[in-house]
Amino acid sequence: MVHHVTSLLTQRKVDPVNRIRIRDLDRQDAADVMNICTSIVRKPMDVDFNALIKKHVQNENDICLVAEHEGQVIGFMISYILGFGFGIEKSAWIATFGVDPNFMGQGIGEQMAHEIFTRYKKMGIGRIYTTVQWDSTDLLSFFKTLGFDRSNHINLKKTF
Repeated sequence: MVHHVTSLLTQRKVDPVNRIRIRDLDRQDAADVMNICTSIVRKPMDVDFNALIKKHVQNENDICLVAEHEGQVIGFMISYILGFGFGIEKSAWIATFGVDPNFMGQGIGEQMAHEIFTRYKKMGIGRIYTTVQWDSTDLLSFFKTLGFDRSNHINLKKTF
């Protein structure tokens, strides 16, 4: 199920009159989130989006947002709080996000990120982490523009 995969030639510009609305993620947004993910990776996703979104919507400390344009969900960002870890104080993590390829490059991800920063700051959270593949230059660049830098932690992996 591929959802409106397009090239940059068909990218839709958001006009100033119909600004982006940032709101909390809702259970009914599962299909839209799945469609955005599918359109970014250009293949079906093996993720139960209904269960994922239900989990985050139920946890009042998770901050998960969507961006809407003219009533259409065009972006999402899922984050959560980690109470403690190996040398990490209570912090927030941006787990994943995506913007419909038709609307990429217009600051929509940045708007969602700044809303998350504001909310966590009000909650007394002083640090936000994320993880990015080392060769994902577009994501690295995006997070760098938001003020992220390398942390003192190394991701470890065990494969079965």
